[in-house]
Amino acid sequence: DVGKTYGCEKFLNYFAKAGLKVGYFKPFETGVVDFPLDGSKMLELAKKLNPSFNVTINDVVPYQFKLPAAPYMAKGNTNIDIDFLKEKKKYLEQFCDVLIIEGAGGLMVPIEKDLFIIDLIKIFEASAILIAPSKLGCINDTLLSVNALKEKNIDFELFINLYQDIESFEKVSKPFLIDYFKKLNFLEDLENL
Repeated sequence: DVGKTYGCEKFLNYFAKAGLKVGYFKPFETGVVDFPLDGSKMLELAKKLNPSFNVTINDVVPYQFKLPAAPYMAKGNTNIDIDFLKEKKKYLEQFCDVLIIEGAGGLMVPIEKDLFIIDLIKIFEASAILIAPSKLGCINDTLLSVNALKEKNIDFELFINLYQDIESFEKVSKPFLIDYFKKLNFLEDLENL
């Protein structure tokens, strides 16, 4: 609930406003009953912003699982084929200048026993954007994610999503985050850049 899909929406609009053709990719979506809600919403937006992003929901969300859990649990007996995902990413990239890739859950959410969402960043040779919430406890969660990214030697940009505990964020979390990171980026500011 840090706002990954909301962040993807912000970045799709931001890059489209900058004149780039945008696309979207969510390798896994869990909790899918009839269709992938997040993937469908973002595909619709990507097509609106870039009509040449002429792909299907199965291209954008190739693995769709009913169980609302980590892909490792949700997949059941399904074999996750990383080469297939790399091919899907390459296919989608031909329709856009910038492909926004959304993870499932957090960085350490398992896909296989020894494969996690964080590993896809390097596998996909992607740039990382860490979305952090503004709620109480965000310092701990953000620093744990930062340490995980640093441990894997993954450069990243941090963006705060101001949507929870906004009044208390100014006193409770922002002073430390400013001291620690020196500068904070907010998803809400993307509209004004």
